[in-house]
Amino acid sequence: MKNLIILAADHAGYELKEAIKKHLESKKIQVLDVGAHELKPEDDYPEYMSAAAMHVATDLKGETKAIIFGGSGQGEAIVANRFPGVRAAVWYGGSEEVIKKSREHNDANILSIGARFTDAASAKKAVDLWLETPFSGEERHARRIEEIDSIE
Repeated sequence: MKNLIILAADHAGYELKEAIKKHLESKKIQVLDVGAHELKPEDDYPEYMSAAAMHVATDLKGETKAIIFGGSGQGEAIVANRFPGVRAAVWYGGSEEVIKKSREHNDANILSIGARFTDAASAKKAVDLWLETPFSGEERHARRIEEIDSIE
């Protein structure tokens, strides 16, 4: 697992973010929470997702990862994926194989979780798996990531 994990959530993902933050801190993983810092039912997710994605995009070493939370995780990932070098994958419960492949094949550096479709126990397990799964480094996957990163 890497040294710093950025967390972000809007109102729909706030409670799950707080649960995951406690979970990560209990494992002695350093967390930077870029918001929301309180439950605001009328907040808008782009503000928080942009802050998380900016941290990932500006890490020249490519070591920073983020976990972002929203209702479905879809809009949150769309915002994050607008930043160069960010590869946000969406998970909202179900197959853990999706979690593994997002890291092994796509070297996803942001995990976007749909909080309305999963529970804290499942999310903790998914987060642990995502953080523990390395990029495979296989040539075909590295080539595809390079192609993605070259799109302007």
